Amino acid sequence: MLKSLRSSAYTVLVLVGANRMIVNILVNICRFAIAITFIVSGFVKAVDPVGTQYKIEDYLTALSIGGILPESVVLCASVVVSAIEFTLGVLLFFAIRRRLVSRLIVLFMVAMTIVTLWLWIADPVNDCGCFGDAIKLTNGESLLKNIILLAMAVMVSIFPLNMLRFLGRSTQWIVINYTAVFILIVSGYSIYFLPLMDFRPYHVGANIKEAIQIKEGEELPRLDLSIMNLNLDDITKDIVEYEGYTYMLISTHLEKADDSMFDNINSIYDYAMREGYRFTCITASGPNAIESWIDLTGAEYPFLIADDIVLKTIIRSNPGLVLMHDGKILGKWSSNNFPDNETLAKPIDREQLHQEFKSKPHIVTSMLLWFIIPLALLTLADRTWAWTRWVRKKT
Repeated sequence: MLKSLRSSAYTVLVLVGANRMIVNILVNICRFAIAITFIVSGFVKAVDPVGTQYKIEDYLTALSIGGILPESVVLCASVVVSAIEFTLGVLLFFAIRRRLVSRLIVLFMVAMTIVTLWLWIADPVNDCGCFGDAIKLTNGESLLKNIILLAMAVMVSIFPLNMLRFLGRSTQWIVINYTAVFILIVSGYSIYFLPLMDFRPYHVGANIKEAIQIKEGEELPRLDLSIMNLNLDDITKDIVEYEGYTYMLISTHLEKADDSMFDNINSIYDYAMREGYRFTCITASGPNAIESWIDLTGAEYPFLIADDIVLKTIIRSNPGLVLMHDGKILGKWSSNNFPDNETLAKPIDREQLHQEFKSKPHIVTSMLLWFIIPLALLTLADRTWAWTRWVRKKT
């Protein structure tokens, strides 16, 4: 009888232990899945905050409240949203403030699930923008993703203490502050210059001429590009099939463009004329805005018309500068880093341009390493210190 009771008790303990192990495994699987999703989603938004701003404006327009908030406020909102998402993902990954963070993520996922349910039913926006331009999801796919993540978030919030911690409480504040500062720097850099990572079809190196001549059966991204002169004649082929160099000043709306750089723009135009290059301004503004721009800046270059959504996709700066040769994009500059006088003192150097824009992936890699390596070293130091304390206590 006693042996039977002992055997039963042992069986119960084994089952309880096994169940605890299963719960621990499931919780940590859910935790890492959510964390990685949040980190990736937040980062790709942070490297293109202007694109996230456009997406928020699409939502506001769908709710019939577009244009009420100033663009600067919407841009700040895009930075805050990406920063919160990225920071929550990192905190969950390291299991920092486990109870609070897991509950915040449940609230975040509830809100996002409601939004994507609305998108799936009403279809006011084609893409939710969950992963910026990096990964496109249909509204149905976005809803399914959020339902799965919400279920995982609930699982983690029920058993928050089952998450394995990588850091002690005394060092967790370093990760919190470092993460927030890092992601805000990434967003600030991408706003002042151009997105660190360009996932759009008009990235540097893209061949626009090939993209608008797609033959049946070819798997090339189709571009809905239409450029017209002021008489509304379609001259798209003339622009993208021109075999020489073409500087394109891109301004979605001239009336909202930064006009403090017009001296630089005129210098680039003079340089293009001197070297025998094309120079044109492409905008979605009407004749009155174009006339006002000419009066204000003394512009002598020709103006062309294109859809503002296309222009926003081409470059995230108003105005911005694009250099194209034989239909291929060679360079893109924001209004804050137009080519300087030293560059404009000599003909275009293809190799120099290639090196300049080839360095962008290296910048991204460097920034990621500046984030990952310090946190990895901090984790190693923290765990080593915790282990030595444990050894001293045992001794």
